[in-house]
Amino acid sequence: MNDSVLYAVSGGIATITFNRPAVMNALDADMLRGFRAASERAAADAQARVIVLRGAGPAFIAGGDVAMFRSSLANMATLVPELAAELHQGILTLRCAPQPVIAAVHGAVAGAGLSIMLACDLVLAAAGTQFSLAYSRIGTSPDGGATWFLPRLAGYQKAMELMLLADTVDAEGMQRIGVVNQVLPADALAAAAEKLARRLATGPARAYAETKALANRALHSGLEAQLDAEALGFARCAATQDFAEGVTAFTEKRKPQFQGK
Repeated sequence: MNDSVLYAVSGGIATITFNRPAVMNALDADMLRGFRAASERAAADAQARVIVLRGAGPAFIAGGDVAMFRSSLANMATLVPELAAELHQGILTLRCAPQPVIAAVHGAVAGAGLSIMLACDLVLAAAGTQFSLAYSRIGTSPDGGATWFLPRLAGYQKAMELMLLADTVDAEGMQRIGVVNQVLPADALAAAAEKLARRLATGPARAYAETKALANRALHSGLEAQLDAEALGFARCAATQDFAEGVTAFTEKRKPQFQGK
């Protein structure tokens, strides 16, 4: 980690904060390295039962740092693979992490910031947030998994519209196409994200991990293989203390007290 990406964990909630507010959290080399490090730390943190991504200041992430691109034009052919490796490893880590990952976004969500958001499991957005896959505006194609996530979430033609035209879409529009789960008043975003995170942090951690792994596997598996994987996942969950507690609480008509074990 470094000052441009902050990490904190409290009450089972790991929070990763993008922290270059003066430039709307535009991603430069240090920030990308910090993102990867924070993602790896959160995924491996035994105290973290849910991960929340947020941006400090007026935006979530306004894409890559175009000023850095301009100052490095002569070296971009070699710089891009280095930067992409950090971004992509961070995204893979979040996607493979056993914890649910929540993005709480506001202000601007553009370029690689949108790609990072798409890799999360749940997305809460403040009303007034503006989203854009702005890559074509600077003459490049998307990275960060946008071409993989977006067609699966929004459908091929809508994804192509967003990627080719790079038009700006509001939070309600992103909710309509299935990319955002909930739109909230700007002043309610932080509280709503904390409430959701606390709900997940007190849930059955092993069951959440199995569910997330199965959902990701389903994007590549045939039905028969997926059914086999589901049976194995259920069996692993059935051996946990949380399963015993859940079944007992259900039959006793009370709320379960999950311990993540």
